[in-house]
Amino acid sequence: MKYLFIHYPKCSTCKRAKQWLENNGINFKARSIVEDNPTKEELETWYHKSDLPLRKFFNTSGILYREMKLKDVVQTASEDELLDLLSSNGMLVKRPVIVADDFILLGFKEKDWEEKLKA
Repeated sequence: MKYLFIHYPKCSTCKRAKQWLENNGINFKARSIVEDNPTKEELETWYHKSDLPLRKFFNTSGILYREMKLKDVVQTASEDELLDLLSSNGMLVKRPVIVADDFILLGFKEKDWEEKLKA
């Protein structure tokens, strides 16, 4: 199986995640979140596949998130508004992201990645 690996090439966590994928022989296609921002439709599909609250898809430690003062917005906005926000700029999306046929991994937690990708 080939996974979709969405990352920000300058991000140190993304670099570690990519190295982990390569070291573990995981077949993946890399996609830069800046050059190829996820669409609203993609994000909606991933959100429903993930069983996570939509607010978990936000990169809360990012500069743009703070500059836009999204902390309160994320708590009160509708699903549609949040998907519009996420699809407007890849820097708002938590990364790295692994997209598989039946699951999504957000962020790099080695234990979770081992359970899902090496099963």
